[in-house]
Amino acid sequence: MASLRRLYREMIAYFGVDDLEIPLTAVKIFTMGDEIPPVVEENHLTEITLTSCQALRQAALGDAVLLAIDNIGCVAAAITFGLVDAYSVVPLKGPRVYTSIMQSQSALRESFTPPTPRDFTDGTVYACKSSRKPEFCLFGTGDTGRFKDAATARAAISDMLAIQPPTTRGVFFYPPDFQDLPFAPDVITMSVRPVELTRLIQGYQFNTGKRVTASVGGLRAVNSDLIVRPYLTQEINFTPYCLGARVIAENPPDRMGIGMPFNTFRVLVKGLKDSYGGFPFHLYPGSGAIVRS
Repeated sequence: MASLRRLYREMIAYFGVDDLEIPLTAVKIFTMGDEIPPVVEENHLTEITLTSCQALRQAALGDAVLLAIDNIGCVAAAITFGLVDAYSVVPLKGPRVYTSIMQSQSALRESFTPPTPRDFTDGTVYACKSSRKPEFCLFGTGDTGRFKDAATARAAISDMLAIQPPTTRGVFFYPPDFQDLPFAPDVITMSVRPVELTRLIQGYQFNTGKRVTASVGGLRAVNSDLIVRPYLTQEINFTPYCLGARVIAENPPDRMGIGMPFNTFRVLVKGLKDSYGGFPFHLYPGSGAIVRS
């Protein structure tokens, strides 16, 4: 929508430096009772699958994507977004980005059966070595898994917020300059350098006085930490990204993610404007700034 474009431009302007770019993706979650507009459906790719971290990054680069159960490339993200029941014992149909990596390193190859959502939820996938499921590994025979055992994995998963039971029809990722839409985004995410994260938090605090408390994990950083957690809690969260965001989506090493509800984004941008004279971003080491005259 137009206000998103305007807010993004205002945000960049209130950093006060030339040539600054902060990749931003807007996210809209459509529930089962929602009608998805044709302009959104046009971005529903069915010939390929994408993980949520890939979709997020592609949207920030200008390519909008609608993810649904038929084209989401990560089973864990399908669980987080509420596209599938977390305890389903039926694998998602067709090849998926994440499980295709498993298959490519597995000795089973043609006889490989993808893990079910329940295999993710009960910790089997993330504790593939301890669970004696080498076909669920990602990095060959030396793969330790993501956790030492299934119990530890379940403990970690219990803190990964998810929309469960499943109520979601689709998740739309789009850039700030996307055409006008008849709805506002639910969540705004940005890929920022630490120096930019500093200024964003200062802008948010200026009018609110509220601290930002991050809930950080090593997995599901995009779908759970950046999107669903802000969506459900209505609070800001940030993350240093995770395995998939780094290895699959190839986010740059100097970037972190921050996510927030759209209304909070409005508050943050106003805070950047109101505090403009008190936080000279161009003096922050590493800002790479060319100061505007």
